[in-house]
Amino acid sequence: MSDMHHVVTDPKALADLRKRLRRAEGQIGGIVRMIDEGRTCQDIVTQLAAVSKAVDRAAFALISTGLRECITDGKHNADEVTEQLQKLFLTMA
Repeated sequence: MSDMHHVVTDPKALADLRKRLRRAEGQIGGIVRMIDEGRTCQDIVTQLAAVSKAVDRAAFALISTGLRECITDGKHNADEVTEQLQKLFLTMA
């Protein structure tokens, strides 16, 4: 089995991914400030959960965009694409 080597090219999807990751980056900076300020564990964990969810959503968006592009370009073996995408989704579980 070969690895699926595909670059997402959809400009809107890439812009959305950047936006999501920049938002998560800002949230992480906020968490560091919360730690420096001595905020409660509950507050910090709540924000960590939000960042985790944001990063997971970014990954799922990237995977689904890759799936759409792989399917529509028709150059990849459907079984290989399905197997590789299943592995990517499972890494997020």
